[in-house]
Parts: sequence; structure tokens; C-alpha cells
Amino acid sequence: MSGKPKPKIELTGVTKAFDGKEVLRGIDIEVPTGKSLVIIGGSGTGKSVTLKCILGLLKPDSGSILIDGEETVNYTPKQRDALMLKFGMLFQGAALFDSMKVWENVAFGLIQGRRIPRKEAREIAIKKIKSVGLKTEVAHLYPAELSGGMQKRVGPARAVATSPEIIFFDEPTTGLDPIMADVINNLIVEQVNQLGATALSITHDMGSVRKIADYVAMTHNGVIVWHGTVDELDNSGNEYVEQFIHGRADGPITRRVI
Repeated sequence: MSGKPKPKIELTGVTKAFDGKEVLRGIDIEVPTGKSLVIIGGSGTGKSVTLKCILGLLKPDSGSILIDGEETVNYTPKQRDALMLKFGMLFQGAALFDSMKVWENVAFGLIQGRRIPRKEAREIAIKKIKSVGLKTEVAHLYPAELSGGMQKRVGPARAVATSPEIIFFDEPTTGLDPIMADVINNLIVEQVNQLGATALSITHDMGSVRKIADYVAMTHNGVIVWHGTVDELDNSGNEYVEQFIHGRADGPITRRVI
């Protein structure tokens, strides 16, 4: 026996089509427990669909999705609800509830998912808000009263508020200037390390990839065309990866005509 730990997340042969168009044509990836995998690839290559299949927002047409070694594809709604308690999610653009105060946004999963009393949830939320470099007073403001950068900090606080085992990051630095993007990347690394969580991210930002990833997988045309450690990225020997990370117009990835 090798003693190799089981992956926290393991996808095998996952396919998904919409109106006869194949988006996922057999996704095979593993995310080791306590590690961070970032999926890269162009628009329309299946990154978001893969994430939604893992979350259970979409059901694959075929294939296997194991979480902690258990098949989840055919989970009942009750089983799915229990599984969701393991997850934390940082949505693209923060996606805060405008009608809720910042602390209520951060505590949403605690109150709605774990049924923790509001007073206790508020105390936890404020600790998480402070942990991402925001002042206590921010907790009592509404999202519209925050700058874009402050809203981006609230996102990671909400994602980790329930101390999840698995955290998903969807384009965490989209629309940010390089300095603020690096701040968010540092926050992600700090929060994941503190929790010992497993992380799965999708992004186009190579700066993010290099900062937050232990492993990188690249999708193209609905399959994984390369997978390796972040240290191997610059010497992948893969023509798709080389074109993507250097932003070259010429290569095997052709620009789609819209």
C-alpha cells in the first residue's frame, strides 16, 4: 500500500450536454485533501459547468463525482443538503444580498444552513469580518455603503464563516486592479490555510493561479488537457497551456467567431 490519502474530490468521466451540445466530454480530476486546485481555460471550455456539477446545481449526464470517497451524483435532496454543509462558496463579484447588513451576509450560512442563533452567528461573523482586514463597524453597514474592494473582502469572510471543509472560488479577482487582486489572493491563501480546507477555484487570472494554487488543471473542449503542480506550470510542455498562460493568439486554441 502506498499510504496515499484519498482525494477530497474526485471526478471520473463526467459529461454534460445542453441541447445536444457537449460541454463536458469526460472530465477527470482529483483534488487532494487540504490542497488547492485551480482550473484554468478559455471561456466556454467547461470550467463553470464542472463546478456546478460538483455543487449539485447541475446533474452530469454520466460519470462519477466522489466527495470523501462517496458517490454524490444521485444524492437525494436530503443527502445533498447535508453535503452542502461541507461547502463554502466565494461567488464571482461577491454577490452580496443588498437588503442584508454585512454581518447578516457573512452569517447567512450559519443562520440558514446550520440554524445557529442570530446572536451567536453575529459574533462569529464579526470575527470573520475582522479576519479579512475590515473594521467591526463595517459589520453593521449595507453592501451599498461599501467600496468595491471592501465588498470583495466580505466575500471570503462569508465563504469561510461556517468553517467549511471544501471552499469553491469562482473568478475571485475578476474586475480588480492588480494590487487589490493580490490582497484578495492573500486573503484566500490565509483563510484556506487557517481552516486546513480543500479549495477548488476557477479563474483566468494567472497571478491568482500562481498565488493560490497547489495544483492546476486546464480544460479545453470539455476535457482536461493538462494537470500538474503549480511549479510545473511554466514548463508543462503542453501547447495548450503554453498558449494560454502567455496569452498568445496563435496556437491550438482557436478564437471562436461570434
